Order: sequence, then C-alpha cells, then structure tokens
Amino acid sequence: MAFLNGMNISASGLTAQRARLDVTAENISNANTTRTESGDPYRRRMVVFEPRNQGGFQEIFSRTARGKYSSQQGVIVSEIIEDESPFKSVYDPTHPDADENGYVMMPNVDLLKETIDGMEASRAYDANVTAFNAMKAMATKGLEVGR
Repeated sequence: MAFLNGMNISASGLTAQRARLDVTAENISNANTTRTESGDPYRRRMVVFEPRNQGGFQEIFSRTARGKYSSQQGVIVSEIIEDESPFKSVYDPTHPDADENGYVMMPNVDLLKETIDGMEASRAYDANVTAFNAMKAMATKGLEVGR
C-alpha cells in the first residue's frame, strides 16, 4: 500500500531529525566542557544522514511507476561524527584547566551554529509531522468512500 510507504518515509524523517535535535542539545550543553574523559575539551558532534534506498532517482522513479513500492525508502542516521575544527583558546589564568600561560582550550562548539541547526531540525521535524498527518487524513477519507 503506497500510503503506508509514505507514512514510513515521514516516520524515518522524524526519527532522523530527532537524533539531530538530540546531538544539537548535547553540543549546546557541552559548550563549556573543557575536559572530557579523554582529557581534551568536548568536540562538537554532527549527524550524517543517508538514504535508506541506495538507488538513483531514475531507478526509484521507474520502480514506483511500475507499482513496485519499496518499504526501504526514507532516511537513516548513518553515523555521528566529530567536528575536527580546532579548539578555541581563551585567556583565563584562574581556570583550573589553564596552561602555564593562562590559556584554556575551549570546545569547538559555536552556539549560533547550534541554534540554527536546532531550528532547522525542528522545522524539518514539523514538516514530517505535517506530511504524516496529511497522509493519515487521506487514508481516513479513502476509507470513508466505501461507506
């Protein structure tokens, strides 16, 4: 059933954007963490998405046109990677993690970037909810036709 496939696609988007929001929240909460278990400052993490179905557009289009729907459509979180950009050096000789010159290595988290990422993920999440609800409404109306 094609409408169920559409709901699965939206559901995969909801799951992926939720993971993105979780990682963004983790980055924001660790924006001032100067020492982790490894001894280094916290490194910003990023979510990498990947399509579930690895076929090209033409292949997916022709399969769908023939009525061969795949339940393996949508998006998945393929991995969560660390941002390798350099840490920020801040002068604060009173900080317990300051070096002999008074500089502290701070995480490579930019609160503006994280806020924008969070807003973007939230909007994408809302769009997936809207699409899911529209498909649900269409399915409900389709079932009412037979009455």
